[in-house]
Amino acid sequence: MAEKEFDILIIGGGVIGTAIARNLAKLNLKTALIEKEAELAFGTTKANSGIVHAGFHSEPGSLKATLCVKGCNMFPGVCEELDVPFKENGILMVATSKEELPALQGFYEKGLLNGVRDLMLLNRSQILEMEPNLSEKVIAGLFAPHGGIVSPFELAIYQGNNAEQNGVQIFLESPVDNVVNHRDYLEVFTSKDTFKAKLVINCAGLFADDVARFVGDKSFDIKPRKGEEYLLDKRVGNLVTSTIFPLPSKNSKGILVIPTAHGNLMLGPTALEMEEREDFTTTQKGLDVIYNSTETLVNGFSKRDIIASFAGVRAASDRGDFVIEFSKFAPRMLHVAGIESPGLTASPAIGEMVLEMVKGWYKENNIKIEANPNFNPRLPKRIRLHDITDKRLEEAIKKDKRYAHVICRCELVSEAEIIEAIKNGARTLDGIKLRTRAGMGRCQGGFCTPKILQIMSRELNIPVSKITKRGGNSVLVPYKSKELI
Repeated sequence: MAEKEFDILIIGGGVIGTAIARNLAKLNLKTALIEKEAELAFGTTKANSGIVHAGFHSEPGSLKATLCVKGCNMFPGVCEELDVPFKENGILMVATSKEELPALQGFYEKGLLNGVRDLMLLNRSQILEMEPNLSEKVIAGLFAPHGGIVSPFELAIYQGNNAEQNGVQIFLESPVDNVVNHRDYLEVFTSKDTFKAKLVINCAGLFADDVARFVGDKSFDIKPRKGEEYLLDKRVGNLVTSTIFPLPSKNSKGILVIPTAHGNLMLGPTALEMEEREDFTTTQKGLDVIYNSTETLVNGFSKRDIIASFAGVRAASDRGDFVIEFSKFAPRMLHVAGIESPGLTASPAIGEMVLEMVKGWYKENNIKIEANPNFNPRLPKRIRLHDITDKRLEEAIKKDKRYAHVICRCELVSEAEIIEAIKNGARTLDGIKLRTRAGMGRCQGGFCTPKILQIMSRELNIPVSKITKRGGNSVLVPYKSKELI
């Protein structure tokens, strides 16, 4: 087993770990990120709702409030640099009874305390001018115009690509088996390698408390919270423009109607406290709860419009706030844990915060560090067939005829885009799906999956029988085949 030495080692390749990796790439340090799954974003990030929250939900003075508002303001710039789909569509919290109006006023005041920009309270007629398809039960609303929607898995993947472009090394399929605390370094053992690092940043999501326990730190517990969500056909994608929130419950921001960055609507999530950290099943009960809740908010869709269901498990902590601190038991370990909602929104700000904490640690220990003089925050613009202009498409086809070969009809994805995804690191069917959206449409891959497998087999020079859906044992074609029909 090889031993690898780094200045900084990040555990976890979700949207938080990759945001931190991208920020630490600004320093001239030897940095690595390890991820237990086959690809980046395959954990909690994969099932994230993609909402960029405005910041009126969180308690004033909390890390959630501070980092959410800052992160929301950073999102347009970050997504432009990385060429990640993002829309500032606005957040609309609605009241459906007079009894809810004082709570709505309370969130307005909380938002002002948190520094949320341009908040406004609306009556029913004002709301209907914006969102004419809202339910007859809606009587008032709180609107935050700078809230948005983003493709969460693309954000994590391309943050990771950008970090790697700037010198960060990424190791996949590397679950952590143990961490040993030495005086001058931490030693991290995985199934493949052993890593030695001056600093370890614990972004292990649902398993962050397990990583902490390796060094004797029991200062926080992760309390898994499962959420089911249902994706609707693009036929009803224009029913609402804003993300529609009800008044929240004790444990959840509520069951929402969520426009996605790619033109669908999504319903959910539920919020079920549980012990199991990897239960991603969906249920009839969950569907009924979500459908019955959302039809009181928006008119015009039915269960027949559902094209996919999925569940994610959120890494809530027993603290009720983000845990971003150096361990008292292992001062070389920095915990970034309990990053539940609005963690996605806060991710750019968390990345900056951790960068400053790392700089502070080096300064306190009288170790000089320098900026990375070659740091480049930008990735090249990608060609996406579904939103390209005719002129740019014509130019693209002249350079590569494979842009004219449509593989996924539902989402309009070309062969060239799939090849580009493979060049950028996709090694599984889900890796292709998250980067290109091939297989996310109405037929859910029924038409395009065989074609994608053929392309992957050819480009990776491996038999189709070796290609997996998401790594591990998730083989798609468990037999040797020369050709897929």
